[in-house]
Amino acid sequence: MNTSLLLQLIATLAIPMLIVLAWTAVRRSLRGRRPVQTPVAALTVRVRRIVDEAADIKSFELVSADGSTLPAWSAGAHIDVRIDDETVRQYSLCGAPGARDTYRIAVKNAPDSRGGSRAMHQRVSVGDTLAISGPRNHFELVDGARHYVLIAGGIGITPLLAMAQELQARGASYELHYFTRSIAETAFHEVLSSEPYADKVNFHHPAADRVRELLQPLLGKCPQGHHLYMCGPRRFTDLIGEVTAGIWPPDAIHLEYFSADPAAKTAPSDAFEVKLQRSGRTIPVAAGRSIVEALCAHGIDVATSCREGVCGTCLTGVIAGTPDHRDAFLSAKERKAGDKIMICVSRAKSGQLVLDI
Repeated sequence: MNTSLLLQLIATLAIPMLIVLAWTAVRRSLRGRRPVQTPVAALTVRVRRIVDEAADIKSFELVSADGSTLPAWSAGAHIDVRIDDETVRQYSLCGAPGARDTYRIAVKNAPDSRGGSRAMHQRVSVGDTLAISGPRNHFELVDGARHYVLIAGGIGITPLLAMAQELQARGASYELHYFTRSIAETAFHEVLSSEPYADKVNFHHPAADRVRELLQPLLGKCPQGHHLYMCGPRRFTDLIGEVTAGIWPPDAIHLEYFSADPAAKTAPSDAFEVKLQRSGRTIPVAAGRSIVEALCAHGIDVATSCREGVCGTCLTGVIAGTPDHRDAFLSAKERKAGDKIMICVSRAKSGQLVLDI
């Protein structure tokens, strides 16, 4: 074979080989990417106003960027806020539930946050635009309760403020107890200490070792038809759970967590596998790796948001197998049923889970 023919043959073989190598690199890149964080029904809003509500707490008033009406929502709802390409956070709506021209959220600049609250405080200004989801509500007020007891700890006031406004508009019977360390750290104090809320709202600023002492007379009995709503730091809501245990029926207690149980993150994490019902594929999940991460590594994108088992975005049906629930989203009844799982944090007690994916 002469030299020119040999060079032509090498060139002919090299082109498809380069394509294969390039595609292999692309696949490796795709498999190594982070799980997709997908806001639901993306909207673009403009920051119209920012208010310092308390020490390290700012409220952000959001309006539609194109002037259109915003989607309807009810008390207890939250939105996803895309802060940057890698950061999506959930914030409760705390304005008047009937308002369609504006949304309001409040954000605490927490020193132990993963960066979302710090970015909102330091980088977001009046006039900026943000991508948000439409409202979702996993913390709704039940209808027809004889009386509503609302208990907030710190920034947990946000969904309960909206509830107080909605209950006030309904003419419903309710009381709100708001626990903070001081008045300086009490967001919306002026509003809640004024009419029509003043006679319904009680402010508490106890030392940490006196919180239980204050909760016991409030929750030591559960009159028929009363419903309890609580939101706050994990230790605060866990303490309320201890005080109400055996007194309040589970279906009368409603809560929203900021994060999953820290103990769940350090619990043993054995390897298992998931079978995808729709495609028949089987994906191994290594110890210390989430189902979402394993799926993403195999080129399977699933919608996620908080990645802490709180928001409900990655809720997935379980066809077979036994979930090891480590989220703060499912109720005790839903966990017992075993037919749903939060795939961003929860794992398997059985060797295999068959998922409705």
